Formats: sequence, C-alpha cells, structure tokens
Amino acid sequence: MHYVMSDLHGCYEEYLELLRKIRFSDEDVLYVLGDVIDRGPEPVTLLQDMMMRSNVIPLIGNHEYMAMRVLRKLCVEITEETSDGEYLNMDDMTSYLNWSMDGGQITMEQFRKLNAEEKTDMLEYLEEFSLYEEVTAGGRDYVLVHAGLEPFVPGKHLKDYTLAEMIFRLPDYNRVYFENRYLVTGHTPTITQENPEEAKVLEQNHHIAIDCGCVFGGRLAVYCLDTGEAVYADRK
Repeated sequence: MHYVMSDLHGCYEEYLELLRKIRFSDEDVLYVLGDVIDRGPEPVTLLQDMMMRSNVIPLIGNHEYMAMRVLRKLCVEITEETSDGEYLNMDDMTSYLNWSMDGGQITMEQFRKLNAEEKTDMLEYLEEFSLYEEVTAGGRDYVLVHAGLEPFVPGKHLKDYTLAEMIFRLPDYNRVYFENRYLVTGHTPTITQENPEEAKVLEQNHHIAIDCGCVFGGRLAVYCLDTGEAVYADRK
C-alpha cells in the first residue's frame, strides 16, 4: 500500500500509533510531506526513526528548509577561517532567530545532544528530501508536495516550480489544479477550514489536504492512496 502523512512536527508517539494502526510493513511505502520537525516534543527521535526505514520517502517542508539553513552553518568546525566574525553574518543570525521563533528551538536543543557522526548523518538525510513526488496508486495519479503550487500555471511542468512556490505558498482549495490527477498537500491545517471543531482530511476539487493540525491540538492523519481511506491518531 501507498500512504501519505504530513506535518508531524515531532509528534513521534502519534506517528508510531498510526504505523501500528495501518500495520505498516516492508511491503508498504509511506510518503511524508514535510514539516517532520519543530514545535512538537520529539522531532529528532522522529527523524531518526524515519532514517532507519528505506520505505519512508520524505519531502521537504518549510521547517526542514529553515533548519538546514541554520544547522549546516552551526556544525562547521571552528577554525581560524571560520572564527573571524564573518562566517556567521547578520543574515545567518536572522535565519536562526526566525527558525527559533517558528518552533525550531526544540529541534536545535535535541540536535545539539547528538554526536558529530549523528549530526552529519541527519544533515545529509535532510538534504536528500525531495521537493515533490508523482505517484500512481489505486488506479489514480497523484502529485505530492508540501504546501501547494502557487502561483499555479496550467501546463507548467512540476520541475519548473521554485522551492518557495512548493513549500511556503498556501493552496487554493476552490481551484481544480489537475483534471486527471489529485494534488496532495500538507502545510495548512484543515482545522482552519469550514469545520474547525473536527480535524480531518479535506477532499475537494481533486485536492487532498492531509495536515490535520496534530501539534495544534488536532490529529495526525495517514491517508492511503490505494483506497482513499484516512486513519487518525489523537494528540497525546
């Protein structure tokens, strides 16, 4: 089976619960549509679990992008060349503050506890996250991306969209992006949509929104691309 999750934000226990509920096996594939880290309680442990599973395919979200801009710089060995006050400039410090204020502090604290080899392995793993995936399952074709495709241009190839257009821009749920494919996104919690009291996967206009706002008091969802079924774990 082919599954998708998004915006786990360190909700490690909920992630494990969903893997148990769907009886996730080596024969299955799970696509994680970004924002694995930040805000929630166990972002680094969650990443370490994903790193051990070859059938978990991660896509980059805006939080991974913000983290990588900071962590790679901070992990460079301090030498004569990097201690002259110019290696970390004002833009670097601004990136750190922006990431920290957007939930990155817990990721930073847990990352700092890793040894040098573990830090390198995790950074290399983050840098391998894909920008989008195209999947066929259950007789339907899907486009998977973290946030959306805005501004959308009909006929524009996916490879021609910029990173910012795929991981930061909010989607338009009233638009039909593809007549013959389904767009699957996270990034925007569905609890902000028409039914704020009920966090669930939103399906309309060939668009499937799967971020159910777990870290904000909603639920973590896993969606099966083969069957169209959603399974949920409530926030612990």
